[in-house]
Amino acid sequence: MSAISVTVGAVLASVHGHFSVFLYLLTVVGIVFIHAGGNLLNDYFDVTGGIDSLQAGTARYRPHPLLEGKLTPRGVRNAAFSFLAVGCAFGIALTLMCGWPVFVIGVLGALGAVAYTAPRVGYKYIACGEFGVFLIWGPLMVEGAYFVQTGQLHMEPVMVSLPLGILVAQTLLANNMRDIAHDTGRGFKTLANLLGEPASLKLYLLLMVIAYGAVAFMAFLGPLTRWSLLVFLSVPLAIRLLNEMRGGVPQDADARTGNLDVVFGFLLVISLILEAAL
Repeated sequence: MSAISVTVGAVLASVHGHFSVFLYLLTVVGIVFIHAGGNLLNDYFDVTGGIDSLQAGTARYRPHPLLEGKLTPRGVRNAAFSFLAVGCAFGIALTLMCGWPVFVIGVLGALGAVAYTAPRVGYKYIACGEFGVFLIWGPLMVEGAYFVQTGQLHMEPVMVSLPLGILVAQTLLANNMRDIAHDTGRGFKTLANLLGEPASLKLYLLLMVIAYGAVAFMAFLGPLTRWSLLVFLSVPLAIRLLNEMRGGVPQDADARTGNLDVVFGFLLVISLILEAAL
């Protein structure tokens, strides 16, 4: 999902006549390292803070080496900081080449990734997780990637980023819907357990509709073109996913929703490439 958001920002810049493969690769690699470091650190905080257990939904559908004792907390923490350090090094290099806004955007994104489940902050557990990931994977990443290519801050990439940010927020909502019982039992307040499953499912559908509706709106009124309607090729996947969620939130609900974001984003990238080329 990080690679998709960065690619949308960079390819949007190419529509305006700016694209450097070198800067694009630096941006993608840096963001992926920060994302990886943030994920590891979040697992570390959740396990050492007694939040995650082998009964948690995440541990039931995928391997969780930290909970299974295959990795040590110290090893995971050190790996997380190493990945974050590498990502920050890429960010510093891009700042020196492209300007101080890269530094500001990068620091905000890195802090957001780390603070997600960090002790005494943990904004995921005060019902702010969806909004946080919306900002990071939407406006921050897309605008940042666009600025790296063009040297300009602009509202157009912010607008184009909105459906991507919404779908990442939807992915987290799916994760939290699956974990309603688990999180409620530990006294945490995610958006899903505040709303309850029926209302959360309605919000899940609403976010999906808004994401597609935003693309349609921008395709006819700007800044996107009719090519962007290619994202509607992913509607059958969205409908199948929604039907699965209505039948009961699956253990891998977040992964399935993340797949929709990737397909949607990939089609958006293709539409932007076609617009730039034609």
